[in-house]
Amino acid sequence: MKDLTNGSIVRHILAMTPPIMAGMISIMICQLVDLYFVSGLGDAAVAGVAAAGNAGFLVNALMQVLGVGTVALIAHAVGRKDRPDANLIFNQAVALSALFGLLTLVAGSALSRLYMRSIAADQATIEAGTIYLLWFMPALALEFVMQVIASALRATGIVRPAMLVRVLAVIINIALAPVLISGWGTGYALGVAGAGLASSIAVAIGGLMLLAYFRKVERYVAFNPAQWWPQPRHLKRILNVGLPAGGEFAMMFIFMAVVYYVISDFGAAAQAGFGIGQRMLGLIQMPALAVALAAGPIAGQNVGAANGARVRETFVKSALITTVVMVGFMILAQVKPELLLAGFSNDQETMAIAYLFLRIISLNMVAQGLIFTCSSMFQGLGNTKPVLLSSVTRVFTYSLPAIWLSTRPGFRIEHVWYLSIAATTLQAALSLWLLRREFKKRLVVVRHEEASDQAAPEPVASPARAPA
Repeated sequence: MKDLTNGSIVRHILAMTPPIMAGMISIMICQLVDLYFVSGLGDAAVAGVAAAGNAGFLVNALMQVLGVGTVALIAHAVGRKDRPDANLIFNQAVALSALFGLLTLVAGSALSRLYMRSIAADQATIEAGTIYLLWFMPALALEFVMQVIASALRATGIVRPAMLVRVLAVIINIALAPVLISGWGTGYALGVAGAGLASSIAVAIGGLMLLAYFRKVERYVAFNPAQWWPQPRHLKRILNVGLPAGGEFAMMFIFMAVVYYVISDFGAAAQAGFGIGQRMLGLIQMPALAVALAAGPIAGQNVGAANGARVRETFVKSALITTVVMVGFMILAQVKPELLLAGFSNDQETMAIAYLFLRIISLNMVAQGLIFTCSSMFQGLGNTKPVLLSSVTRVFTYSLPAIWLSTRPGFRIEHVWYLSIAATTLQAALSLWLLRREFKKRLVVVRHEEASDQAAPEPVASPARAPA
């Protein structure tokens, strides 16, 4: 366990960011590798895999419920030096991870084709996306328990092991992708099914490695089967923090589904170009997101330790770092988009759309970085409802105008991207205002609801704990 309530905040952020970033980038690289090898199968295959990947936002919503709730409550417990509560939260989250994994498998098997029919441009894209999802669902189901373990480690200031496991899993995926997708060395190509299968095998191996590490090395929290039986009060604590954060990813799913819907009339090349551009945008945003994720447990431990000044300082320092990072990548996307997107498709129409998307949408990277930072701070504070509010605002200010514009004469695909910039900027402004309001409330009085549902208010400046 690493104490984040003392020492340089910038040093803590910079120490935690590289492992977090490496783990996230490795996942994104894995997705890009899938797209790279699938691109040889044609635009319909690329569009199908890219559109199917959007379903991951729904699964990520459930993962966020677990991950955010686990990080926030365990970080608060660590700050209070309350190890029994940290262990109880961890084991209740493990029980939830098994339930969510099972639900993912069942829902994926039943709804994959229906989902693809709702957003795909043609029958070939529907088939490709459906096949990919069915083979990819085991990977998503296995991610839940990995999310809980990694979140528990991050809450205690440990991020390197989860990163190493992610990197190794990605290496395995990269090695398997050409073999299973294109039939390298075997002569038996599985196509888009191979892309999903490669991911599922890699995640299974990675999960076993992370589990082995956790059982052997981690000491602050540990598996305790006696605590796996659902305890409603503690499940409610996790869900109170996690559900709004999960709702944020559900809003992203709706947002992306609307994008695919309004550009479907432009054909499979348009959806493929957007899919490639969106994956690359996600990759170059990862450093800023990693900084924000590092700030979350720092803020959480200091909330638990009743140190309001360090919570505010964590926000200021992380916001400055994310802004600098996002400005750098925005300049690169404006000047050399072809450097970022080279090699993903030989189709000129597909790549022209990808270049256009990246050039325009990169203009909102600073705003997106501030959204990342605010979201992580709300998680650290243990109140994620404002995050959901800002995300809902973005969906409505984007979706309704986008659908309306798509019905108007002269509608062009770049209108979709410009509207996205406006909606993202509005969300950033709203997030900053909501965080400022939350600071005024929470950093004057912090209510340790996670310690007791009837806990009394406690001034942050005071080290005294609220009575249980």
